[in-house]
Amino acid sequence: MEELRGVELLPEPGEPKILSAVDPSTSGHEGQWRAEVTGWAPVLPDTVAFRTRRVFSLASGLVIALFMGIIVVLWQSDLLLLQLPPPTSEWAFEDSEIRDLQATGLTGEGVRVCMVDTGVSLSHTSLEDADVVYEDFVGNSATPTDYGSIAHGTLMAGILLSTDFQQGIAPNVTLGMAAALSANGENNTGSETRVADAIRWCIFDFEADIISLSLGGAQDQSASREGPAVSATRQAIDEGIFVVAAAGNDGGSGDDGFVSAPGNVNLVITVGASDREGNVWSQSSMGESVDSDGNVREYPNQKPELTAPGVDILSTGMDNQWYTSSGTSDATVFV
Repeated sequence: MEELRGVELLPEPGEPKILSAVDPSTSGHEGQWRAEVTGWAPVLPDTVAFRTRRVFSLASGLVIALFMGIIVVLWQSDLLLLQLPPPTSEWAFEDSEIRDLQATGLTGEGVRVCMVDTGVSLSHTSLEDADVVYEDFVGNSATPTDYGSIAHGTLMAGILLSTDFQQGIAPNVTLGMAAALSANGENNTGSETRVADAIRWCIFDFEADIISLSLGGAQDQSASREGPAVSATRQAIDEGIFVVAAAGNDGGSGDDGFVSAPGNVNLVITVGASDREGNVWSQSSMGESVDSDGNVREYPNQKPELTAPGVDILSTGMDNQWYTSSGTSDATVFV
């Protein structure tokens, strides 16, 4: 089984190269998968800490004189500390009109969403009540586990499921999390066969309504055959499942002119990232004008089909922390 190297999961990079991995003989791919919350060399997303400041209010100079001794004691003991929450990415939920939908009672109840990622840790207080079905294609853990070098799967799950501090997109969905990618030093690796198996688990075992793929592979137009992950993606579409995939994070001057696979597959909803001003994020991958068969792409098969908020998105991290990340991985979860 060939290993996919440089696996990264499409969110927040500071560099233009953001790849994961793919079978080099796969049609429409190179030997790398795009995805993950990092750049070419994974970089930890920014940790957003709760800030504190000292606060007290005194009515008069007389009160100050009488109680100064008490105030000094309390001040030194940190009993007069007010904890301030980290900044949210509420703009993303407002701009996408998700909050309007939630106000009508649409919070995902009865919907089954499946992610193929590094897994998930449910130790964060904002995820402890989440309805998660976990399948491990990396190890043998029966307990939800995140194998990523930067907990990419936990970040993606938090955007969808968070209930504490910043409510997620659809906190009442049933989430299937298939752990198929894992850390290997500074990078993540995973075989394409494993990714394909995870997608098929989403289809046949979990019975997903939506499959969300914040990962992908760079395209190689010279390849002679279609790889198992793309075949599994087509199978999901044939089963009537909505498949949403990240466009990739190699936009800008270094853009190769292709979106990530399987985002290049017709009928897959491919998502680019936009910022707070509604502009396309500078590192969001642009799509090619023709498909893998040489046909000119026309609506609704232009790539990417749409953009969604994907810059400085707050989400759940390890050790009950909050991280901000940017990338088409984040944007994918909003669709």
